[in-house]
Amino acid sequence: MKVDVVLGLQWGDEGKGKIVDVLANGYPVIARFQGGPNAGHSLQFEDKKFVLHTIPSGVFRKNTQNIIGNGVVIDPLTFLDECRKLEEIGVPVKERILISKKAHLILPSHRIIDAASEQAKGASKIGSTLKGIGPAYMDKTGRNGLRVGDILSGNFAERFQNLKNKHVSFLKQFDYNYNIDENESAWMDAIEYLKGFNLIDGEYYINNVLNEAKRVLAEGAQGSLLDVDFGSYPFVTSSTTTCAGACIGLGIAPRHIGKVSGIFKAYCTRVGSGPFPTELFDETGEKLREVGAEFGATTGRPRRTGWLDMVALKYAVMINGVDNLIMMKADVLDAFDTVKIAVKYKVNGELTDSFPYDTFAQIEPVYKEFKGWKRDLTKVTKEEDLPFEFMNYVRFIEKEVGVPIKIISLGPDRSQTIVRSEE
Repeated sequence: MKVDVVLGLQWGDEGKGKIVDVLANGYPVIARFQGGPNAGHSLQFEDKKFVLHTIPSGVFRKNTQNIIGNGVVIDPLTFLDECRKLEEIGVPVKERILISKKAHLILPSHRIIDAASEQAKGASKIGSTLKGIGPAYMDKTGRNGLRVGDILSGNFAERFQNLKNKHVSFLKQFDYNYNIDENESAWMDAIEYLKGFNLIDGEYYINNVLNEAKRVLAEGAQGSLLDVDFGSYPFVTSSTTTCAGACIGLGIAPRHIGKVSGIFKAYCTRVGSGPFPTELFDETGEKLREVGAEFGATTGRPRRTGWLDMVALKYAVMINGVDNLIMMKADVLDAFDTVKIAVKYKVNGELTDSFPYDTFAQIEPVYKEFKGWKRDLTKVTKEEDLPFEFMNYVRFIEKEVGVPIKIISLGPDRSQTIVRSEE
């Protein structure tokens, strides 16, 4: 049996939460493989909306095991808050969630370092969510971090204090006021709550599940264009958001990767700083933001908006080995007379269809225009009822990318999803 992967192909916020929730019925195991509480996976069903930050998006499905993999960084306070909200509506979190002992912990001092570092960057700031994600990954790669399994150690308090002291020394380089003890008591209470979960050797668990011929769905966070290696560096996240991240974030061999499904919006958005070739600064961009409710699920910040970028999409499909595409929020474009797709870039006067190495290059998108469909797609329940103009848009994307669009989402609810028939 293989591990199927669902991940974002843009700068995050593509709608992974909804799709994992929709697909989870067919998988006994859902596994989150990277990122931290900077993720905001939104789900909506039965007229209720939920936002998950650390917990895999299959948690609402009965008879599923949801694994937080070793590639994830966990803030115990955020995790506790998420779990309490789920428990209030009757979700048995301790039955459905398993946590890898090798997942790293975000300390309160990681958040302080994040804020101090971002402030020091001034105009060149990255646009961090200030959740302590980057500093936690820095400690992981610097071999200083604390892991979930460490909370079972008799000297955990001592190890926590040692790392905290290192953070105090590190913070001396910044002109930043802080209280190093802030939230520490509550954080330790959250650690006690964390001990009540099934803490597992995730790599053994996943491989045993595969040996038992059970299906696994791996869930990514953020998006491929935020990958620390292949994204628009340095305006990226601190983990591997591409398909390869599922291997290192769960402990599975590449040969166990099955179908890779890439999620993209019918247009583009981005939160924080960094290049965005198709960004719109006019009324059209504002309309996309308002109609699409483009405000961060984690931060509440307004998202930058723009037309679909085919150059970036083909790049993300290539580096992930995508088998199927999933188009989200097509309904947001319902009211537009004209819809555009960037099909090439003009970089320093030269036409290219390659994603540039230089993050700071002057990029001018070259657009292809499409006639808008001017129909309310949110009420459409069958593929054959989708308007011709919209399907023309869909088929152009499929032809350009060379990958079929298997699922089309036409609204936030589970039910507003069309799974296309094989053609």
